[in-house]
Amino acid sequence: MIIPLNEFEQHIHENILKKGLTYYKKGAIQDFVEISFGEYEAIVSGTEDYTVHLEIKNNLIVEHNCDCPYDLGPICKHIVAAIFYIQQDKLDLNETLHTPPKKKEKTISVSQQIKELLKTINHDELIRFVEENCKKDKKFSNYFLASFGHLSSIQSKAFYQKQIQSILKSAAGKNGWIGWSDMKYVMNATQPFLENAEQYFQKKKFENVFYISTSILEEMTKALQFADDSNGEIGYFIHSSMEFLSKTAKENTPESLKKGLFDYCISAFKTRIFEGWDWHLGIIHLGGDIVENENDADVILTLLDTVRGEYEKENAQLYKLELLRKYKNQKIVDEFIHENISNPKIRKLEIEYAFENHHFEKIKTLAIDGILLDEEKKPGLVKEWYDWLLKIALLENNKSNIIKFARYRLINNFRGTEDYYQILKDNVEPSNWHPFLEEIISDVTPKNRWTYVPLVRQIYIHEAWWDRLLLMLKENLSLENIEENEIYLANDYSTELIELYSERITNYVKKYVGRNYYQSACRYLRRMKKLGGNQQVNELIEIFRKQYPQRKALLEELTMV
Repeated sequence: MIIPLNEFEQHIHENILKKGLTYYKKGAIQDFVEISFGEYEAIVSGTEDYTVHLEIKNNLIVEHNCDCPYDLGPICKHIVAAIFYIQQDKLDLNETLHTPPKKKEKTISVSQQIKELLKTINHDELIRFVEENCKKDKKFSNYFLASFGHLSSIQSKAFYQKQIQSILKSAAGKNGWIGWSDMKYVMNATQPFLENAEQYFQKKKFENVFYISTSILEEMTKALQFADDSNGEIGYFIHSSMEFLSKTAKENTPESLKKGLFDYCISAFKTRIFEGWDWHLGIIHLGGDIVENENDADVILTLLDTVRGEYEKENAQLYKLELLRKYKNQKIVDEFIHENISNPKIRKLEIEYAFENHHFEKIKTLAIDGILLDEEKKPGLVKEWYDWLLKIALLENNKSNIIKFARYRLINNFRGTEDYYQILKDNVEPSNWHPFLEEIISDVTPKNRWTYVPLVRQIYIHEAWWDRLLLMLKENLSLENIEENEIYLANDYSTELIELYSERITNYVKKYVGRNYYQSACRYLRRMKKLGGNQQVNELIEIFRKQYPQRKALLEELTMV
């Protein structure tokens, strides 16, 4: 869980936040020290003394842990107390203390110690230290080169590739796999390359930006095969590299570099070094951004025809249409659209063009054809085409079509864009409204025991048919369903809800064992209390205490109901 330092209150549960603040105000922070750049360690006094570790990078708390036994959430009150300690000056917290905080002897932080030492170490000693540690520690050597390699007179793609390869090799270890914990080193050691690329970009040294970006792009793509990228670090470097190449392509770069970037895009696409990833098509799209004449456009257009895979091919055809509109005549464009109208992205684009020009009949044709084409394999798209038919019916005030299409979309409300229920209510004759709803309920209600249909439930709620909603709940009883409908039924059926809760909680406690389950059961007991079921709750608690005396965690949780 990454937490913005300046907005940490918005990312932490209110109860934990209050407890952490109380701990801070009580002076529970016994010691607080910066153990390395951006890493902090605190001793927080609680039931025992607990050690909190925080790592802050770019004003984000990227790591946090505490050795206390708390396991009910991602963050405990001891961690929160330490965060308040860090932010105490910014939040003016010392002014809110009831008693002045104890003055502790300040520990000199690691960064302060390093600054003091750098003032005293002479130049030759520092050089010897760096040289010796680069020989002894490969990771130190990699980080040094990543940070200062840009100062070298040797600038080439191979120069940067070799450094990135060394970083990845050092992280991989003997088994050749870069684990989750090793990715932290890869992140720290590679980040300076991006920082240097940004500096080069600002100084308009675009050739160096090209070297760094293409090196990272290629080596990190390879690394995806032997690294745990569950946190997205490799994806971050790839995305950043593509961004740098894209920004460079839009700059007024020398013709030689522009040609080099275009040739790189063509070569990378032809050799398929990024095939299987989004940036395979992205790299040819980048090449298209550099195109300035029809001959270069033809190179891109030819390559787009070689794209494999249904999803990739759809995107390639869409981009091809964009280039055709720019470099070819309307006849060629129209022929391409006609040949590839089965591509839903092109169909949608054509519908949008037709809508802008008020060609409603064309929209109807395209949408109906899309429904016939996609109804078996792509039902999600069918609903989009129905939405367009509904939009045109509303503009033409064709009530029969409005009811027809809105009814379909109400029943098949996947990615719905409109309030289909209200549209129907506005267009169905009031005298026929309830029979119309009954017909829908009959059509969508399954003929088996489980009849908890979300649409039917919503109809009952819209129409305030609380007796039918209660019956539906009783036929599909679960604690989640009781809670979900409690807000609608509490006024008229609180007694029934208490009884339903009592039955399900009893079964729940009998079936499930463990503190998390006990906490859930107690949460539902508290809901019973809010409904006025104090007596029933007390009776259940007594029953649980007698039936399960060996479940210590359950007995503890019951005391807090």
